[in-house]
Amino acid sequence: MPYFDTASAAPLHPVARQALQAALDEGWADPARLYREGRRARLLLDAAREAAAEAVGCRADELVFTPSGTHAVHTGVAGALAGRRRVGGQLVVSAVEHSSVLHAADAHAAAGGTVTEVPVDRLGAVSPEGYAAALGSATALACLQSANHEVGTVQPVAEVAEVCAAAGVPLLVDAAQSLGWGRVDAPWSLLTASAHKWGGPPGVGLLAVRKGVRFAPQGPADERESGRSPGFANLPAIVAAAASLRAVRAEAEAESARLRVLVDRIRRRVARLVPDVEVVGHSERRLPHLVTFSCLYVDGETLLHELDRAGYSVSSGSSCTSSTLTPSHVLRAMGVLSEGNVRVSLPMGTSADEVNGFLEVLPRAVAGVREKLGVGEPVTVAPVADSLELDALGLRCPQPVIELARAIGRVPVGGTVTVLSDDEVARLDIPAWCAMRGHDYLGESPRPGGTAYTVRRTA
Repeated sequence: MPYFDTASAAPLHPVARQALQAALDEGWADPARLYREGRRARLLLDAAREAAAEAVGCRADELVFTPSGTHAVHTGVAGALAGRRRVGGQLVVSAVEHSSVLHAADAHAAAGGTVTEVPVDRLGAVSPEGYAAALGSATALACLQSANHEVGTVQPVAEVAEVCAAAGVPLLVDAAQSLGWGRVDAPWSLLTASAHKWGGPPGVGLLAVRKGVRFAPQGPADERESGRSPGFANLPAIVAAAASLRAVRAEAEAESARLRVLVDRIRRRVARLVPDVEVVGHSERRLPHLVTFSCLYVDGETLLHELDRAGYSVSSGSSCTSSTLTPSHVLRAMGVLSEGNVRVSLPMGTSADEVNGFLEVLPRAVAGVREKLGVGEPVTVAPVADSLELDALGLRCPQPVIELARAIGRVPVGGTVTVLSDDEVARLDIPAWCAMRGHDYLGESPRPGGTAYTVRRTA
């Protein structure tokens, strides 16, 4: 069964498995102790740190291991903000950061700090100018992911780092999605990553803090990991994480070129094989293994179940797959279609046959979901009124958009259709539908029980 969700967690690399087993036998003792077993464990920990630091591109004494990538982010953000609290309390982040960064930002705001979000374009990329405009004399820290976890867009980290350096502001880079593919070549100040993204075991994160960066660890003091990550380290997992990072880096150049060809095939064929689909994210500046697309008139959760039944494991940023019924903050910030969203992230070793099989299954799965929702070919009807109002209260994605699509032909060119909806997703998907179909989105207005979204027919 092809597993196409490495952006969430990559399968354990064979080298990680071997290193983990060996370290379980040799690295169980406390590396802080001076007896034989402790010294042996210390040698393993030091070797793992050296290997990880080489992969990151920093000094070994600048890098610590944490219990997870999320822990690394929270520790890095809190420590950097505390270290520069005399400068001010402003934190600058992009609108598409991983939730771990945004949760840290929420905690900072709740404690009295300020948070500024830098917007992205429709491809999911920030601009250096956006960061330059957001930075100020009270900015304590800026954060930017190296590549987006949902759509794969690679961010201009080097350019943003130069802007931050010129302003005297440290930059924390979340490299969770990209570190397995290569170093982040930029003058960053702090960097975080997570081993399970590159085929290491879960439960290991990396936090690198450059020398000279003001950093004040928060929480009770601890003598381990330079006082930045308390508690007894999971040494076998750390050894496996470092070994697998070195292994995937050795394969990265060849696998990147090979998987990019397969992803390009998905990008081209999905747009050709599936009607009413939007491939999102940057077509060139992107991770080599990841592609995301959204399908009109499709319930995302049902589509994922259909693909799972057909033997393909994929992920989604669609609101239909979440208990909150709100779209992914990434898709919302980009202003792209969220309904029927599918993220495909290929593991190393994925074959062309597996990708071709997915492309054979996908059109049938989408068509089947649309059929269940009653979406058929558009029926040409004579206009019945210059304006119509649809009551879609209580209907969830993608039904409000389906109702809009059915009604648009019932008004003349220049006529309007207003959809009344209480589904938060409509705020994103109705404008996205207009952009795909070429109609004018006129905006929204509050109504009792929901929001009215008005569209003008253009053709």
